[in-house]
Amino acid sequence: MACAGQAVAPLGCGAVVHGIQFDFDSAAIRPASKPHLDALHDGLRAAPATSITVVGHTSSEGAQAYNDELSQRRAEAVVAALRERGIAAGRLAAQGRGEQQPIADNATEAGRALNRRVEIACR
Repeated sequence: MACAGQAVAPLGCGAVVHGIQFDFDSAAIRPASKPHLDALHDGLRAAPATSITVVGHTSSEGAQAYNDELSQRRAEAVVAALRERGIAAGRLAAQGRGEQQPIADNATEAGRALNRRVEIACR
């Protein structure tokens, strides 16, 4: 995908990252998410002028205010993981959207799982 005329690979702007997983009711990133974080890191290294916002989303389980805060903490955890991999803080921002923008039906577990995601937005 491209971002302001710059290639970002293998994960690019507008990407939905379902592979970054968190412990239940937590912003702790699971170790199984490492390949997805590595791919995001590699994309950012390939396009050093690109800055991104990591946008966290949740399912509708729980209170809306809590989900807003949880999605923000999860986005911040992804930003922290990228900083630990050497991406400059000035290139990264975090934003939580809670349950406000579902991409699937929250009435089913499969849908809720899809709604627990991280998206990458260029800025």
